[in-house]
Amino acid sequence: MMWDFQWTLQILPDLLGALGTTVQITFLSYLIALVLGLLIAIARRTPFFGAVLHAATEFIRTTPLVIQLVFVFLLTPAHITPMTVGVVVLGVHYAAYTAEVYRSGIEGVAKGQWEAARALSLPARRTWGAIVLPQAIRKVIPALGNYLIATFKDTPLLIAIGVAELLTEAQRIGSASFRVVEVYTVVGFLFLLVSIPSAILLRRLERRYAAV
Repeated sequence: MMWDFQWTLQILPDLLGALGTTVQITFLSYLIALVLGLLIAIARRTPFFGAVLHAATEFIRTTPLVIQLVFVFLLTPAHITPMTVGVVVLGVHYAAYTAEVYRSGIEGVAKGQWEAARALSLPARRTWGAIVLPQAIRKVIPALGNYLIATFKDTPLLIAIGVAELLTEAQRIGSASFRVVEVYTVVGFLFLLVSIPSAILLRRLERRYAAV
């Protein structure tokens, strides 16, 4: 089959629109992962929540994301859109990973910093907000950034619940036209167009914060 450049240009706007949806899903899910992961990491330091959250995060990390997506989707009321389900599940899934990253950063804060806060009788909120978290997060920024790319790469799994992201649109166009080579080649290029600059930026962040 000959490559049809004119037809490729015709489908490009639809694929770019789907790419926009994919990027939106990525950032919303990643925001959930960042916030929820931090809350989990902090809560895991308490005796009451520690064991429960450890078990929950291990369960999430050791089960396939696509199974989580389908399971939650089937249990979700019909008025909740597939995209909402996808964003939440993807965010919670990666929160289990970012929680471990935050935890390593928190444990990397010198004991003397904690002792100084106790000696000054600082409240817990001040200790975390002014002393612990600024140091912990600075150390793990590159690792957290890696999960942004991982989240982006996992968005095609949302095809399992009918979310109109990039791969779903590619499948629709390919099924209607039977020109799958052009479609999936363009999709692969679009993924690279986002992933490669992001990876380069993350490497620069790693070098910058490694030198601090």
